[in-house]
This record gives sequence, C-alpha cells and structure tokens, in this order.
Amino acid sequence: MSQNNGFSHPHRPTHECGVCGIYGHEDSSKLTYFGLYALQHRGQESAGIVTSDGKKVTTYKNMGLVPEVFSEEILQRLKGHISIGHVRYSTTGASNIINTQPLMVSHKGTTLAVAHNGNLTNSMSLRRDLEDRGSIFQTTMDSEVVLHLMARATQKGLDEALKETFTAMQGAYSMLLMTADTLIAVRDPDGFRPLCLGKLSNGNGGYIVASETCALDLVDAEYIRDIEPGEVLILQNGEMRSIFPWPKQSPHFCIFEQVYFARPDSDIFGTSVYLARKRMGKILAREAKIDADFVMPFPDSGNYAALGYSQESGIPMEMGVIRNHYVGRTFIQPTQSMRDFNVKVKLNPVRNFLKGKRVIIVEDSIIRGTTGKSRVRALREAGAKEVHMVVSCPPTRHGCYYGIDFPSESQLIACNKSVEDIATYLGLDSLHYLSLEGLVEATGMPWENFCLACFNGIYPIEPDKSFTKEALD
Repeated sequence: MSQNNGFSHPHRPTHECGVCGIYGHEDSSKLTYFGLYALQHRGQESAGIVTSDGKKVTTYKNMGLVPEVFSEEILQRLKGHISIGHVRYSTTGASNIINTQPLMVSHKGTTLAVAHNGNLTNSMSLRRDLEDRGSIFQTTMDSEVVLHLMARATQKGLDEALKETFTAMQGAYSMLLMTADTLIAVRDPDGFRPLCLGKLSNGNGGYIVASETCALDLVDAEYIRDIEPGEVLILQNGEMRSIFPWPKQSPHFCIFEQVYFARPDSDIFGTSVYLARKRMGKILAREAKIDADFVMPFPDSGNYAALGYSQESGIPMEMGVIRNHYVGRTFIQPTQSMRDFNVKVKLNPVRNFLKGKRVIIVEDSIIRGTTGKSRVRALREAGAKEVHMVVSCPPTRHGCYYGIDFPSESQLIACNKSVEDIATYLGLDSLHYLSLEGLVEATGMPWENFCLACFNGIYPIEPDKSFTKEALD
C-alpha cells in the first residue's frame, strides 16, 4: 500500500497497514470496524470501509484512528453483507485523503475495491507501462496498479483476470478485493505479510479475512487457517474456492512480524507471537549473561522478551519506567527548555527505584538509535549506576522492499557503526544483540521459511532498478 519514493520514519520500524474483510454477514460494516479496531497497531494514519448489499456499493474513509473516523451513524449507512476495511500507515510522502484505502473504481458497470498490506517491488515499471497504454492514475500508491490491471483483464472472466493481474506483480501483498457480490483474498507466493481466515459464529455466520488473528478474536470468529502463500481465495455465491496461479515454492515470512509488528495475542505464520517473543528473551539471556539488579523493558516494546530474559536468567523483572497510556496526538510543541519532551511525555523513570541500581534494558530493536539515546540518558539522570541493553533481534543493517518502513541504509545505525560504537553512542555500559540463529530458533520454524533481508541483506525478490533507486538512496 505504500508510495515508492523513500523511507522516512525517524526512530522505529513502522507498521505497514492492516486489512479486514467480512463475507456473508448482515452487520459486515460493524464487524469490519471492530476488526480494524483490533488491527489499529498496524496503521494509525487513516481508516476506511467499503460495503456491498449485492448491488449497491458504499464507502467511507478519512484521516485518523478507527474510532475517530467511524461513528455509529456512519456505520449504519454502510449497509451490506460484504465489506473490506483498511488501516493505513504510509511509507512516505504527503498524508492525505486521496491516498486512503480501500481504493475503489467503477469500470464498465463493475465496481472494484482493493485494500493492500505490503509493497509491490515492480510497481514503477508496471505503472509506466500502464500509463503508456493510456491509464490515468489518481493516487501515488502502488496499490492502484492492481485496479488498472484488473480493469484491463475483466473481459477474460474473474479467474483469468485474477491470474493475469497477480502473476504480473512482484513483491509483498496480502490483499483484499471486493466487487458487489464477491470477496477475494490474495497472498503473494512468498507470503511476506500475514493473512488469515476465520468463520463467524455470531448472527447469520459468514467469514472473516484479516491481517492477524487478534481481529478474529474480537468478533468471536473461529480461526480456520492462514491464507496460503500464493493462494487466491474467492468467496462468491455463498461458496468458497481457491486458485493457485503460481508454482509452489518455499515461503519467505517477514520475521519482523514476530519481533515487533504483530500484536502479542496474535498467532502469526502458525506461531504464537507472545511465546516467540518470550523465547527470544530466554535465548538472549543464554547468549548475553550480565550481572545486574533487575531487568526492565520500555513499555510496551520489549515487554515479552524482557519476561523471557528474566525467567531464564533469574534476574527479577521490574518496571523502571512508567508509560502514560493517555498520550494522544498533540499539535502543541514543547518549549526549547523541555528537553526530551517526546520521550518523557510517554515514559517517565521511577527515580527512587532506579537510584544506584544496575539495570538491563530489553529492547525489541534499534533503528537509528535516537530514541534509545534519550531513554538511556533519562535513566542515568534518574541515578542508575549501570545501564546495559539487550536487543531481541540482530542488528538491523539493511533496508526493506517488502512493506517495512525502515530508514535508508545510510540512516540505520547498525549499518554504519559496530556494536561497541553503538553502545558508546547510546551511553551504555554494554550492548548485546540476539544472534540470527537465536532469533530463528525462537520462532520454532526453519530458516528457509523466513525473509531475513533486514539482517543479512539477502533479498528473496530483487526490485526493479527504479524502485531500488527511489526506495533506498
């Protein structure tokens, strides 16, 4: 769903959208709303829902969080038994209503909507080719390519149009498409991003497709299975069927979903995120033995790895900083004298507890190091005697083409500094990263099932040259 002209988030990796779709339930818009509510962590910039009663297609989308965008009155207007929804975080560029999703078009009497999580690595070349053949694009998003490809192939019938469209595309996409009477779920053959299927148990039944299982839990749906990598699932005329346009291959799941992105109460790629993160902490405790008074996370990053580290090492876990859960978006800027305001407004040290203590911070990642530097300084100022940090993934040294909003490689601190230099920059007594072997072990899955490119630089799919230049320069 991203715009292919750079990476901009300043301090931490950022989520790249969430999708939710309902088929065969009269309250589809409300169920989609709750599904998006559960997926809010995957995108906080905008939200949208498209619904259909089999004939009329209705849409509403706007900037803001899910409960800010939708009211009871708006949901009442979104009538129908089919719906798809989207929460968005843009990769770069202007945040505006034009680029919100789901995208919707009408072509020769057929309405088609799309909601996309991921990045198309050949979208620039596809877009140029389509424009050369007369297509006019309304947004800067790669997702719009799908609508144009589908529109050009509709005369071949649904199945052939889907095959022709998606075999032309490369990259990462867990995607929902909707017509007036059909819901379609597509997952790229590498399976970079998660997508799962559930059976609704309330009311008249029906199905739900969502980015994470936490969305199924909120609407009391029964998890059936993941949409398979390379699967096109079609829900139409009350029936469900699948086509597989690509040859079978090994998947390349994004391991950062387990490290950082997914909610801990979700199961991703067949593995509990909560348990995987605890195992990361336990393995980290075996790899990085430190003598300290207590282990602490910065809520909420690192919480579950910290729990695992504490249990394995025998060092007690404490909450050395307190999170303000009522922090909203503010346009009021602090004065120059309010140093580290953006850190302090969310997290504040427990000064009397920290004074004179040897502390182990457990973090899930270090991207630029700017936030970590401020946090360590806050602990020092609160009187901590020693500050060590352990990180529940390896050093992030490479950019991502597949839907993670990492900065360019020149801005990744681990790309330019040694571990020792990073520790000095952050003001730490020591710094330890989880090994790549330990990270994969924590997932309980084989190496070949994962994309590890942000750590080892081995990309399962090379993007076209124009994407490479615009994305990572």
